[in-house]
Amino acid sequence: MIHTLTVLTLDLATAIGLYWIAAGIGLLLSPERMRAMVDDLVRVPGLTYGIGLGVFAIGTAILIPHHVLYDPLSVIVTLLAAIFALEGLLLIAVPQVLVRMAQPFLANARLWAIVSVALGVLMLLAGLTGRADALP
Repeated sequence: MIHTLTVLTLDLATAIGLYWIAAGIGLLLSPERMRAMVDDLVRVPGLTYGIGLGVFAIGTAILIPHHVLYDPLSVIVTLLAAIFALEGLLLIAVPQVLVRMAQPFLANARLWAIVSVALGVLMLLAGLTGRADALP
């Protein structure tokens, strides 16, 4: 059982896990969607900006109440939130950088889908079975 300092860490781990599971299942069922999404990011600048704004907002919304670095799960959740916020800023400022970073992953969409589901299950289990209590 995972021990963490706050219930918020457990709730955020659960939410992130559910997101990764859903994204992975969607990608497993339709791996060509990944290439289409990357193509849309290149083709539609307004979409890229809107997605960047949303990802930045989600990452920042998580970081405002949760900038906790006391235990492994809280560190993971906080780092993921910071990555989300940074990813959003990069999508707004220099989207071509993230598009170039995504290109190598397109050929192995099913593999990344499986990784996403597996990590999602781990985060979901950590969130659902973890315990929030004061650290010794």
